[in-house]
Parts: sequence; C-alpha cells; structure tokens
Amino acid sequence: MNQMPLFVTIRGKPVILLGEGDAADAKRRLIERAGGLCVDEKNTDARLAFVAIEDRNIAADTASRLKARGLLVNVVDQPDLCDFTTPAIVDRDPLLVAIGTGGASAGLAKMVRQAIERVLPDRLGELALRLQSARDAVRARWPDGADRRRQIDTALAPGGALDPLYPDSADKVDEWLDKGGAIPASGVVAIDLHSSDPEDLTLRAARLLGQADHIYIDGLIGDELVNRARADAVRHIGAPGGELPSGLVIHLRLRHE
Repeated sequence: MNQMPLFVTIRGKPVILLGEGDAADAKRRLIERAGGLCVDEKNTDARLAFVAIEDRNIAADTASRLKARGLLVNVVDQPDLCDFTTPAIVDRDPLLVAIGTGGASAGLAKMVRQAIERVLPDRLGELALRLQSARDAVRARWPDGADRRRQIDTALAPGGALDPLYPDSADKVDEWLDKGGAIPASGVVAIDLHSSDPEDLTLRAARLLGQADHIYIDGLIGDELVNRARADAVRHIGAPGGELPSGLVIHLRLRHE
C-alpha cells in the first residue's frame, strides 16, 4: 500500500483552488460538494490546495510555492507532484466508498466505482444513520465490547439480519435489537492454509479473519494474507497455548501437502 486512505472534513473550511477550465471546475464541484470553501492563494487559513493549471512548469512552480507554506497539494494530472490524490467516490451519505489508484489510472477507478454503484442499494446510507442513532441501545444490549462487535458483524454478514445488500435493512434495526441473537462462539478456530497467497483463502476463512480478535500465525505466512484481518486484531507468533485471550481467536496454520 503506497498511500494511507483518509477522509478529511473540509465543511466550512477554506481550500485553495488555482486554475481554470474543465479540470478546475471538476475540483470546485468536489470541494463544494463536501462543504468546503474555494479560495485563492492569498488565503492563509487553508491547509489543502488544488492546482489545475495546464502548463506543467507553471503548475509545478505553483505547487512548490504552496508546499513551502506547509499545505498539502494536489496537482491535476501530475501524480508525482501530489501530496494526495482524489479517489472515485460512491456516495451513500454518510457511507462513502473511495476507490484510488494512486494516480495510476483515473479511468480504472471510475470503472470500479461504476461496478460498486450497481451493487450497493440506494438506502445504504439510511442503514448507517440508523445504526448510529441506535448506538446507545446496542451498547446497552451487549455491554461487552467483543460480544457487541461480533453481534454487529453477524448481523451485517451476508444473509444476516442487517445484510447491507438488502434494500430494506435500515427498517430492520429495531427488530434486530429486540430479538438479539446468540453470541457467536468464542474460542480457537483453526484455519489450515496450503499457501500464503490471500487469493487461496476460502470465503469462510476470509470472513473469520475479518471477525477475529486475536490471530496466531503459525508458519511462514506473509503480511499480505494476515492483513486481510482487521487492523486492530492482535497478532501473535506461533501456536496458541496456555490461557487464551477472550474473543474470537484464529489459529492460522500453514500446512504443506
């Protein structure tokens, strides 16, 4: 991963935009859509800047001048000069899906965005808002953090009570809270791997990795596969032994045939 994805709040804040033409207009729409205020280079409060100047030399000089002031700068069509790039966006406010290629191909990012647009229901943002408003109720229903996370994961899993791909999941949050559900089993789940290639993971193994609280890495298993797990899942080297930590524990075992 060559970039760290971030969502930046710019609502009500100044953002420098320099340039004219279609590219500048596109950046202006993006800034204003996110609630930002487009300003010129004289503004001293801005922390982000977009340079949409066609002359590459002038654009490079302008970017250098802005960076010297400590701003993060995006230069249209010059990814080597960019401190950040803008992704293709699937907007199900407040849920946003951002697809980036690090400036390699805006066309590819667009095609991936269009594919995702066809899959995600229009009301998916309503589900996010409903879960937000039910946060206190969810916490009261499942006081233990690990249990609460597993209940949410189970509900949002394919075929679950709140499957995000169901168009009416936002209407089912109250029913899910009332009925609750069995706590997914804690303990050790062994996953036998025949290679360290993440493409060889079964759907079940990929789902369990995404739910794990602790991962025991037993064998020469590369980061590319282990990173399919949540970033906050605790990593351990070797097989589990002795007193186990609480929560769902995954034992990744590399087995050679």
